[in-house]
Amino acid sequence: MNTKTNHSLTRRAYKTTNSFMRGLRHLSRRKSGNVPKPGNGMKVAMIHNERRIATGAHHINQIMAAALKERGATVRNFYPRWQLADVPIHMRGLANILFFHSLLEHKDDILRYHIIQGTTYTPLPFLSFKTPLVSHFGSTTIGFLKNTPKTSILLPDEIAIWRELRNLNIISGLEPETFQPLRDIADMEKLVATRVTRCIATSEYVREELIGMGVLPERIKVVYNAIENYWFERKESPVASDPHIVFLGRLGGDVFTLKLKGLDRLIGLYRSFPDISKTTICMTTNKKLKEWLRVAFPTHHIHVNIRKDLIPDVLSRRYGSILFISSRYEGFSLSLVEGMSQGLVPISYAVGVAPEIIKNGENGFLVFSNKEAQEKVEELVSNPEKRLAMAGAARKTAGQFRSGTIADNLLELYREIKAEHSQNRIQG
Repeated sequence: MNTKTNHSLTRRAYKTTNSFMRGLRHLSRRKSGNVPKPGNGMKVAMIHNERRIATGAHHINQIMAAALKERGATVRNFYPRWQLADVPIHMRGLANILFFHSLLEHKDDILRYHIIQGTTYTPLPFLSFKTPLVSHFGSTTIGFLKNTPKTSILLPDEIAIWRELRNLNIISGLEPETFQPLRDIADMEKLVATRVTRCIATSEYVREELIGMGVLPERIKVVYNAIENYWFERKESPVASDPHIVFLGRLGGDVFTLKLKGLDRLIGLYRSFPDISKTTICMTTNKKLKEWLRVAFPTHHIHVNIRKDLIPDVLSRRYGSILFISSRYEGFSLSLVEGMSQGLVPISYAVGVAPEIIKNGENGFLVFSNKEAQEKVEELVSNPEKRLAMAGAARKTAGQFRSGTIADNLLELYREIKAEHSQNRIQG
């Protein structure tokens, strides 16, 4: 046998042995559960605000990052640091936009990632670079502006409530000082949405808003938000109690946010049922509002600014109660899904994801006026069997909003973008 043939046989033997060993290692990984995770190799830079404020965006950013890491992706959060101080109120929108421009100090690190993802307008500083950008729209500022009316066009009983709050000095006036900061941010969101690689919409409603901004439908992916896993950890059978009317969510502190969240609707519904117990779990920075809420209604249990992971313990004693979603606008409504996960029956205005998941009379009710909300409360209170059946259905519906689902949907989107980006580089 000549040397050339001998070398050929040696190479074939080496390849066969190497292939056999790779198969053994793969089989060993499968048996031990050490299989490659779906996100292995994916590197995502997330742009966030570092301030620990209890907003939906803050919680969702945390959930997305943690869930992606569990799937094997490499995720790093980048936070802007330099913000203008003492900015006049009419320039605060521009100040927020410039705040995220300070992320350019991390440009070299951020551009090493496969995907850069931010919230609405925050990817703005990286529009000039070639790295794919994803903008996550949990809501839109134009949605806030369109759906928060002037006090003068509200119903008479709603106007009376706002005047009462003003007279009690809980709010300084009936209208915001200026809408200019929100208009500036809305303009910037539109610019970014139409230029990033993909937009994520957290509901079909937000998807339609983005299309209205000029974003091509094929560049929008609907990815529902998720709630933390601890909302699903309670294993024991729920125990129903006398029904409460429950409010869960952020109220804010200024007149614009309070109006957006429907504080007047909430007060009106509470006052319509003086003999039914109420539970309010809210976040607010308005100290006068907080103190007034504590004494404003009979049989009222209130929890203000409590740690979020403690809320399921409070709501677990309210299984079969009625959750009222009073908002005039939501992009998604985490409070809706969180409450449903604990067996609360939602009565919700048609905001955010509510029309997509609530089936009237099965797992909740959609309403279009406080009069209609009052009728649904009366129906549920007078029919315990139906209310408890709907509580079980609501709890089941919430199960589709686990963090693993959002991670899988995001990874599917990222892989699509990465493949498209690689193809464009080859063609370019």
